Amino acid sequence: MTDDKKASDTADVDLEDMVASSDTGARRPAGTPGKLLLGIAAAWSLFQLWIASPLPFVLRFGVFSATEARSIHLAFALFLAYMAYPALKRSPRDRIPVQDWVLAAAAAFCGAYMFMFYEQLSQRPGAPILQDVIIGVAGILLLLEATRRALGPPLMIIASIFIIYSLAGPYMPGVLAHRGVSLFGLINHQWLTTQGVFGIALGVSTSFVFLFVLFGALLDKAGAGNYFIQVAFSMLGHYKGGPAKAAVVASGMTGLISGSSIANVVTTGTFTVPMMKRVGFSAEKAGAVEVASSVNGQIMPPVMGAAAFLMVEYVGISYVEVIKHAFLPALISYIALIYIVHLEALKAGLQGLQSSNPPKPLIRKVVGFLGGLLMMMVVALVVYYGLGWLKPLLGDATPWVVAVVLTAVYVGLLKVASGYPELELDDPNEPIFKLPQTKPTVMVGLQYILPVILLIWCLMVERLSPGLSAFWATMFMIAIIVTQRPVTALFRGRSDLAADIREGLMDLWNGLVTGARNMIGIGIATATAGIIVGAVSQTGVGLVLADVVEILSMGNLMLILLFTAVLSLILGMGLPTTANYIVVSALLAPVIVQLGEQNGLLVPLIAVHLFVFYFGIMADVTPPVGLASFAAAAVSGGDPIRTGFQAFYYSLRTAALPFLFIFNTDLLLIEVTVLQGIVVFVVATIAMLIFAAATQGFMITRSRWYESILLLVVAFALFRPGFWMDMIHDPYQSIPPGQIVEALGDVDEESTLRLQIRGEDAFGDPVTSYMQLPVPAGESGEERLENLGMELIIEDGRAMVDMVAYGSQAADLGFDFDQEILEVLAPVDRWTKEWIWIPAFVLFGLVVLMQRRRRDHSAAEATV
Repeated sequence: MTDDKKASDTADVDLEDMVASSDTGARRPAGTPGKLLLGIAAAWSLFQLWIASPLPFVLRFGVFSATEARSIHLAFALFLAYMAYPALKRSPRDRIPVQDWVLAAAAAFCGAYMFMFYEQLSQRPGAPILQDVIIGVAGILLLLEATRRALGPPLMIIASIFIIYSLAGPYMPGVLAHRGVSLFGLINHQWLTTQGVFGIALGVSTSFVFLFVLFGALLDKAGAGNYFIQVAFSMLGHYKGGPAKAAVVASGMTGLISGSSIANVVTTGTFTVPMMKRVGFSAEKAGAVEVASSVNGQIMPPVMGAAAFLMVEYVGISYVEVIKHAFLPALISYIALIYIVHLEALKAGLQGLQSSNPPKPLIRKVVGFLGGLLMMMVVALVVYYGLGWLKPLLGDATPWVVAVVLTAVYVGLLKVASGYPELELDDPNEPIFKLPQTKPTVMVGLQYILPVILLIWCLMVERLSPGLSAFWATMFMIAIIVTQRPVTALFRGRSDLAADIREGLMDLWNGLVTGARNMIGIGIATATAGIIVGAVSQTGVGLVLADVVEILSMGNLMLILLFTAVLSLILGMGLPTTANYIVVSALLAPVIVQLGEQNGLLVPLIAVHLFVFYFGIMADVTPPVGLASFAAAAVSGGDPIRTGFQAFYYSLRTAALPFLFIFNTDLLLIEVTVLQGIVVFVVATIAMLIFAAATQGFMITRSRWYESILLLVVAFALFRPGFWMDMIHDPYQSIPPGQIVEALGDVDEESTLRLQIRGEDAFGDPVTSYMQLPVPAGESGEERLENLGMELIIEDGRAMVDMVAYGSQAADLGFDFDQEILEVLAPVDRWTKEWIWIPAFVLFGLVVLMQRRRRDHSAAEATV
């Protein structure tokens, strides 16, 4: 027993080290240095709250420009990186060596240089003096060393290669050669402007990401993490393979607020993995389920591992749009993982844990579920339309009234919670485990949902910026974390006000420190990734890469996508998700869009960015380096490589989704109505469940090889019905380019024509690409052409662009003088692609029939 306890303690220490080394920093100095480390981390959090709040503008004090804020943000990150992350494995963990103090101070000075000398630098744009260059060189070197410490060598090496490439351009071979940049030019671009280190990525980290990470840290310190786990177990733990299903749901809820898959694995895994093993899952499978669900937490809005905020800047769409496009694939992926766990339980004949809930007839369960759902819908409608009606009535007083109502609801929920016992985190190593009852478990923590509702309200309804929305949600969270203990104790009649407030303030302090320490790696990663983005913009290597990728893929879009997926996986083995997304999207997202246009597939930019992001996340799973798999193996006691392969097997659905939404953008809810969106969700969910059954080799009973193939065909037909319908009937008819004006007049308004156009790229080289032409309003083809803002010359059957009006729709679409229209494709009347679903479902029914017969036959033989 003592040996088991020692082994458990050792495993806990290893896990803490793993999370610390990857997320918060492995150094825990004692005494004054330790207090200073925590104090500076808390000061960083307070600074971020200050610049996000309206107070600087109200008080007219402490107003920072975006560039100044980025500079201070990086100074904090660099200082804490040298304080919290040891230089080497053998470096001391309990104290900070003198050289690290010196490096931390120097790095912070270099990071804050843009802030400290902002006025002087603004008076000499593009003309750095020797002092600027010395600081810039030192800053880049110190940033690279901080990157090595916090994130490991890979990102540092890649950034160094791009710096060398910038300087050594004339000496590069063949197509890689460029004019090169001087040392002064490099430092000016990378350190003294917002094109390099202080670019968009660091700006997003400063404005949005920090506040969401801080919000998640405070929510966890308040007890929401434990609450989510307990609720998931109380609801799902008694089903077949129940602990694994609960792990998926708990990790999904934790992933809503967490930006780290490794931290997610350890937070939920220390509780869920032993439970899974108890009901019969092997160590590797239990770890793999936790990895698959925790990694999927990063694709779940609203945080998405910080990538959602980067997409806002890179794609140029609103945050609400990003969430809309990302939500459906993430939800489908999670539902499919629960189904995979169910199939694993069926294959192995696993049962759930004993439920503490009183038995209820099925009809009462259904009525209870539907009643709860109806209640949520009514509350949502009352809140949405009620506040929508109040806003014009109350005017400027609306926020105060909403604040009072929110406070009243919060106090009411604490009153409800006080009537139930407090949640306790059960020891998963205890030999007997009884699931908590659902109702008391749900009721005792409903107040944790209020800040999330406030966050979603500010984002979706008020349409505030993500930063301001996170600020108000965080301030509400701070109020909760400080007041929930004393108010609940007061309702329970056993209040020790001073002690309760002291505990709440200590939780707040720990949340501020943890939020900042969790941000060190993200802040460093976004700054270093800025070096790569800056090198791409300064050297034009992105255009070179487009040529290289086109040569390697022979212009085949599927090969381009495979190449991008593999590159994302390889880079993701050494880079954190955020940095990987920045690097690959900067290098390859424009290439995919450009080559897609040349090959006739018009891919929306958001689809390409989500494609890159998904495969960057998959790298956390993929052996041999998948860090999340190593963390789960440390929890489960299983083999990390086998855990990684099993997790990758479970995550095949996540790898398939990006290819599907590239070719069928309905999955991203692009240009679909509400009704179409509901249909797409239902059918896509069914398709993903069928895909999961095919890859698991089990549905009603164990599948035969040909049944798995048939299920894959059915899933593909449901996901991409247009592929089969296009084979039956071409969706477009080709019209000679000389008849484009007539074609514009014949098609319906608001439909689209596809045009193949030959023109020149930015370097004057000939290029052929496809373009969508929305048909504007107008009585005739000539009027519609005029409304587009374009004039054509049509001679001998050829159509040439003669003039494009400045600021017109045609100019926005990319039309330019002297382009030639080679082909006009007009839509034709045909059956909608959804008709393909009927034969797909018939084929699925055939497979179900075969499996049911085989199962019934086996059951009959077993009873004889």
